[in-house]
Amino acid sequence: MNDFVPVDPAHPTTDEIPFIYPAHWEADVVLRDGATAHLRPVLPTDRVALETMYAGQSEKTIYLRFFGFKPKLSDKELTRFTTVNHNDRVAFVLFLGEEMIGIGRYDRSHIAHEAEVAFMISDAHQGRGIGSILLEHLAAAAHERGINRFTAEVLPENRKMLNVFKDAGYEVQREFDDGFVYVQFDIDPTEKSRQVMEAREHRAEALSISELLAPEHVVVMGDSARWERTGEALLTNITEVGFTGRVSAYATHPVISQYEVTADFSSLTPAPDLAIINTAIEEVPAAVELCGRAGVRGALIQTKGYADDGARGSARQKSIVRLARSYGMRIIGPASFGLINTHPDVRLDTTPTEKDPVHGSLGLFSQSAGLGLMLSNSAVRRGIGVSSLVSAGNRADVSGNDLMQYWEDDPATRACGLFLESIGNPRKFSRIARRLARIKPVIVAKNVATGSHLPPGHSGRTSIAPAQALDAMFRQSGVISAESSEQLLDVAQIIVSQPLPAGRRVAVLSNAFALGQILVDRAQSLELEVKTTESTLHLESDGLDILREVLISTLESSDVDAAFTAFLPVDGVDVKDIARVLYECSQVAGKPVVASFTGADASDKVLRGIWRPDPQPATDSKDETTEHAEDAANGLPCFESPAQSVTSMAAIMDYARWRSSESGIEEIPEGILVKDARTTLAELTPQGEELVELSQEQTHDILGFYGVELMATTPFSTEADALAAVETVGGYPVVLKTTDKVMAQRIDLGGVRLGIENDEQLIDAIDQMHRALAPFGTFELAVQKQAPGGQTAIIRAIEDPLLGPVISYGMTGDATTLLDDWAHRIPPLTARDVHEMVRAPKAAQKLLGTRGIPAVNIELLEDVIVRIATLKNNHPEVAEIELSPVMVTSTHLSVVAGFIKVGNPQQRTDSARRTMSS
Repeated sequence: MNDFVPVDPAHPTTDEIPFIYPAHWEADVVLRDGATAHLRPVLPTDRVALETMYAGQSEKTIYLRFFGFKPKLSDKELTRFTTVNHNDRVAFVLFLGEEMIGIGRYDRSHIAHEAEVAFMISDAHQGRGIGSILLEHLAAAAHERGINRFTAEVLPENRKMLNVFKDAGYEVQREFDDGFVYVQFDIDPTEKSRQVMEAREHRAEALSISELLAPEHVVVMGDSARWERTGEALLTNITEVGFTGRVSAYATHPVISQYEVTADFSSLTPAPDLAIINTAIEEVPAAVELCGRAGVRGALIQTKGYADDGARGSARQKSIVRLARSYGMRIIGPASFGLINTHPDVRLDTTPTEKDPVHGSLGLFSQSAGLGLMLSNSAVRRGIGVSSLVSAGNRADVSGNDLMQYWEDDPATRACGLFLESIGNPRKFSRIARRLARIKPVIVAKNVATGSHLPPGHSGRTSIAPAQALDAMFRQSGVISAESSEQLLDVAQIIVSQPLPAGRRVAVLSNAFALGQILVDRAQSLELEVKTTESTLHLESDGLDILREVLISTLESSDVDAAFTAFLPVDGVDVKDIARVLYECSQVAGKPVVASFTGADASDKVLRGIWRPDPQPATDSKDETTEHAEDAANGLPCFESPAQSVTSMAAIMDYARWRSSESGIEEIPEGILVKDARTTLAELTPQGEELVELSQEQTHDILGFYGVELMATTPFSTEADALAAVETVGGYPVVLKTTDKVMAQRIDLGGVRLGIENDEQLIDAIDQMHRALAPFGTFELAVQKQAPGGQTAIIRAIEDPLLGPVISYGMTGDATTLLDDWAHRIPPLTARDVHEMVRAPKAAQKLLGTRGIPAVNIELLEDVIVRIATLKNNHPEVAEIELSPVMVTSTHLSVVAGFIKVGNPQQRTDSARRTMSS
């Protein structure tokens, strides 16, 4: 476990060949207790911080780390520990403000691809998960440097460090020798290590949000010059809703207020858990500083002026986040609408509205304040109960990912709704959403430009992948996609008030043929199976008993999973009585029913929203508490538009089908050689920003490591070489083609000649190809074995700056490109992802057999897609892959041509290390 100098002279030491400082290794992280810290590669200037941390260590800690006691580190040791080359010698330090709280390092050993690791954690910060975080980041860095195995020497009594290795999820081997435990393990991510990392990440981030949403002590920090508007009103809101904790107020100067307001922040003891900051923008940094020094766990910043102040506003925003994280604080905002927690044990409302949603089971997240207000007001209008609502404003820190981590464990939240104007880490979103959606519905609305453009004030990357790739990621994750905030709540009002449908078989009931037909047409267009239709209900003469009898009989049928109903106003029949019958039938049958009341009097409050038999007021004014407010569960979801009701239910049925069939288990192909591929790619990948296209031989090798065989292609320059090349590729029949990637796929322009059976045909084809290609330039030619005829597909994969690995697939031909007939997915892929992807393009019908064309072995194509997706997911340094054409028959699959480009792997947004958005 002690540090040592590499003995292999082939590896440079300390400063001989230093790598450029790897800034992409820097990260803000959430500790086990929900606080934040900053991790980065060590610098020579860290000597004093390291010396200070060492001075605070106990004799036992020093003994366990260095196998003996030494009162202080020598100058030589301080230099060695803080001066590295970021290649053979790598070290990470973890800081909380100016205090170093941990250091971890690896030194490459004399054994190829192996390094020894060592850690030292501050005694004052033991138990915060620092060792596991350092190990994750060291392993990720080691992978970039071609290292795949860690070793360590540990004293047997150092149980904590032994547990760090054991609990990380790696296959750890131990040997006891000469009083030491020798530990060694491969650091390639395993299913268990990924699960461990995600579980730790989940617990830490959920806890950090829980402390913001359920604080015991809240302080309002307002602007002295505008106290009535920035402080007084907010205090009134919090107090009148009935917040169960303690409320304090702070202003920099004395103010006139009905509440006690202090100008001495240090007098607020114990320290507040949450600060609500609504000061002038110039005073925000000082307010955050006060909070940090006092030990406040998080701040909600309502102050605006960041997003609309260009580069200066952006710099201000980043500075605030850095300041907050240096004290371990989380930030909601800036420009936040506020947060709401309706739980009776909390009852916290920091929003400026006079009416808020009642206590319920829907968690809501928005970014801009305007959208937060829109969602809140719409939930109030519809009578949708909310468990919590958070507006992240400019999303400088707390994001939708954080809220999903919290909602997963929150028993009060049964469904989740998010409106995303930007998305900082889609891969992490996908991981969390896929896990969360298996137990709770996740509804997401986004702007058309989400992913491709950033709203003012939002930081992050943008995508260069097709817009459909982000939508595909949502589908893979089980997310219910909505096109607007209104559609989000259309879906939500069904989800929170009705059971999930068991299938896609529906019944239609109406008292007007035209309305019934609208429901039928819309249902069929969404691939729902309409099992029964009753559009001649005469409520005027038959009364509601007939409606009850028909609906109960319909719902009790084993062929019906849900019912759509639509009614025109009827003289002498109260629309509420119709709603009551529909509600009661749904309760008796235990199946979902949705209703639309076209033309009903808006004063009935049945037009839009959730109707309940004995409805509580849909809103709570600030002079009332929510103590007795009921959840909007077990109600009847009502719509003004019949088509909207069907569209919303169809989306829920899609989700229910996903939930019942999605395993969440990554499809991993057999026979892949990940380590060999990683070693080879480490030698081929440039350190700069440029992309390098691999040779055909190199491409053949990399694909071969993943079980994909690329057909041999032999270039030639003379006719004699061409005839010899025929023997090299295995004899006739052969294909003559240009080596140019574009022209080699243009048979129509003369870039390919098929079915050449003998030497004479080959010589003739060479002459004809030269003449055909002359108008386009001079091209090198090559010979390839003729592949069996069949359907042809194209498979592409890229490393997107935002989404990470994106795999695309379609049938070859101009029609696919011109009509955008592609399927996109984000690895890793499950079996369900692959099955749906291969069949998604319209032209993929050719694979299944049509118009006399025989079906192909589609499983062969699925296998190749899984292998390419796995390759791309495992190796971010692979910037681009294309296989085209991929020819598949009923018995064979041939990858006729392909190429790979490699580049700097720093782009991956979500890797095998925990990190917060920056």
